[in-house]
Amino acid sequence: MSKITRREFNKRITAGLFGAAAVGSGILSLDSFAKESSRNKRPNFVFVCSDQHSAKYNSFAGHPFVKTPSLDRIAKNGVAFTSAYCGSPLCVPGRSCMITGMYASDVNSFCNSTVYDGSYPTWGKRLRDSGYYCRATGKQDLNPAFDLGFDEVDVSHGHAANPDITSLFRRPVGYRMKEREEIDGTVREKRHNDQTTAHRVINFIRNETKKTDKPWALFVGLLEPHPAWSGLKEYFDYYLHKVEPPAISIDELDQLPLSYQVMRNFKRISTPIPEEKIKRAMAAYLSMVSELDEYIQEIYKSLEETNQLDNTYFIYTSDHGESFGAHGMWLKGNLYEEAANIPLVISGPGLPKGRVINLPVSHVDLVATIIELAGIKIPEELRGTSLLPLVNGKTGAGPQFVYSESHCEGNSTGSFMIRKGDWKLIHFSYYGDYLFNLKEDPDEKRNRIDNSSAKDAAKELRDILYKQVNPEEITQRAFVLQDKILKSFANKMNEEELFEKFRSRLGDGQARILTNKLF
Repeated sequence: MSKITRREFNKRITAGLFGAAAVGSGILSLDSFAKESSRNKRPNFVFVCSDQHSAKYNSFAGHPFVKTPSLDRIAKNGVAFTSAYCGSPLCVPGRSCMITGMYASDVNSFCNSTVYDGSYPTWGKRLRDSGYYCRATGKQDLNPAFDLGFDEVDVSHGHAANPDITSLFRRPVGYRMKEREEIDGTVREKRHNDQTTAHRVINFIRNETKKTDKPWALFVGLLEPHPAWSGLKEYFDYYLHKVEPPAISIDELDQLPLSYQVMRNFKRISTPIPEEKIKRAMAAYLSMVSELDEYIQEIYKSLEETNQLDNTYFIYTSDHGESFGAHGMWLKGNLYEEAANIPLVISGPGLPKGRVINLPVSHVDLVATIIELAGIKIPEELRGTSLLPLVNGKTGAGPQFVYSESHCEGNSTGSFMIRKGDWKLIHFSYYGDYLFNLKEDPDEKRNRIDNSSAKDAAKELRDILYKQVNPEEITQRAFVLQDKILKSFANKMNEEELFEKFRSRLGDGQARILTNKLF
């Protein structure tokens, strides 16, 4: 079956012969294009983003007992990417990257106190300006001071209004009082608030999409499985009898990067956590993953029931992962696989069914892909590469590497990641590099940076990193911006007001000491 070329695709769309429900880059056959031409429709998008869902905790990813039947089905109907990465393993910078297709540092979003600065448009704005109706609901965590391109309905931008002050203390790093308390889990009977968000989305799909003659794109921000971890009893009981705390040796902890040893202290998890708490935390987290899967199924089903599935690209991903005890780490903020590797599944018209892609990709590539699917020329400034040639099986196509970075709370310095093929480099400004071969060492336990056999791989990844960014300049820029925000609090408040603001995260002692220092 012959395939349309990119040049011919651009000629036709310029001439206005048909919309771009069919993909550029030669992914759809001429027959498919003819079908879409007769319908004269550009594709719709449902983009579902969860919070803190690590890639490995899905049954379609091969997990032996995690239940995600809805995501399994979507993956079977589309394409699953097993090595997809967030742009930064924290809510605000991760979402800033995911919504713009730029690196988090490109938009000066380093932590949960430094929100998106508006310097590059969101994919929602790019689609809206090309003729789409774009809506967002649920957690977005961007900056409402700028035109984000979405009609916002019950959207949350929590950190724009309430910065996460612990990320402002990085030189030196203190500690966050209540992080340790989050490593636990409870049982609940009431459904998560994500159900309300899902029902709002379903109402839009069933009742409001038919009121517009424009193609539409919907961003859905779900909160699960973000802490506090609390699971529905039916799931909690199932998982509690299956989970096992990760085995961590003293040697492994001793060999952690110094920055991550500091982070363990910051989170107050360097002291061993009781096994029963760890098992409850794991059971509750996985319970929330399975509950989340239910709401994804309801949204997906509403597209089927309204006969819109054949013209809608359904995308599921998460803003970042969860460390889950690996390497002695919990929560997020580090660049190990558990926190940086996220699920990514895409289904829709013209895409192959059941394809699994193991090559590394990232959220910046996802943005370029959405823009191309919408029939818009991919802007040159975007950091990512469209995934469509890769999906279509084109040899050598797609991203050649992935990049991520972290400058959030608990990080004593800037950290940067490059992955290419099986090799992964983590660079710590002023503290050196760690190098892993993920094929031979998927658990990242053997740092090969000093191995002569890995010398060429280390040089190649370092060269890529420094060609993309100036790590030390970015590290310093993050420190300066975070210091500026901290000083702005001190300038706007008296000593007691500042103390009260600090104490909820820092505790009485640290809050008093740091307030005295600022005054």
